[in-house]
Amino acid sequence: MIWDDIGFLVSKNKYNENSLIVEVFTKEHGKVSGIVFGGTSKKIKNYLQIGNKLFTNYNSKNENRIGYFKFEIIEASSPLFFDHREKLNCLISAMQLIKILNAEAQQNLKIYNLIENFFEVLKSNKWIQNYIFWELELFSLLGYDLELTKLVEKKITDNKIQYTTKSSIDERIIPNFLIEKDIVAEDKDLLAGLKIVGDFLEKSILKPNNLTFPNNRISFINSIQ
Repeated sequence: MIWDDIGFLVSKNKYNENSLIVEVFTKEHGKVSGIVFGGTSKKIKNYLQIGNKLFTNYNSKNENRIGYFKFEIIEASSPLFFDHREKLNCLISAMQLIKILNAEAQQNLKIYNLIENFFEVLKSNKWIQNYIFWELELFSLLGYDLELTKLVEKKITDNKIQYTTKSSIDERIIPNFLIEKDIVAEDKDLLAGLKIVGDFLEKSILKPNNLTFPNNRISFINSIQ
């Protein structure tokens, strides 16, 4: 089986002294794993950065055996954020979510397009706020909708609008920007929003599928506190 495609590098791990096992989310073939021979060499490893867009040649003897990749760089997006620790952590966290939440070899053009849009999110002025909605869109495309508007009630407290969960047992304040999406959120609300979305990720997606909460998302949140 031999094919060419374009895709984004979402993970890489050392295979032996000279090679890597990588995962690429491609336009036509979805998430695919393979070996990159010589992937630790200076010539290759410089463009094998998480998030980079690559021309991908894949070769496998049969569907039951792991194949191997040959790459050419299309767009080196990751180096744009090497000097911005928070955005780099966000990038790594986002690609880890793509890795763990998508099945192998399942084409999903909407997910592919979402990854392309991710880099515009990082360049935006409200990048953390926009990233939170990016995560929610990812979950929605995978069949997990957090329909907050159906879960909250609106209150007026000290002449300010406040949204809380309808549960009387565990009432929780929901940051306004998650309901009224045109609001520019304050830093404390962004952290609260990331926590709420993270709780949804853990309780509604990861635990039911016996998946571990990604450490890189924790690192990202810690880096912006």
